[in-house]
Amino acid sequence: MEIITEEILTLVKKKMEEQGAYTIEAYKQFIAETIDYFIEKGKLTDDDNLEFIETNLTNRWGDVKNEIEF
Repeated sequence: MEIITEEILTLVKKKMEEQGAYTIEAYKQFIAETIDYFIEKGKLTDDDNLEFIETNLTNRWGDVKNEIEF
């Protein structure tokens, strides 16, 4: 599960950079979009604890914010 979480986080950061969207709202939206994408691609299923993954990633906002601040 940790590997998938890191893959999602990497894609979320990439989306933030590509779209120039660096707010908590954008971050949460990109998390939801990326989880949906992983479900579509079969990397995640409804049997996975999707709520836990989303909460885990949301709780990492402080670290992500620190990475993107100049």
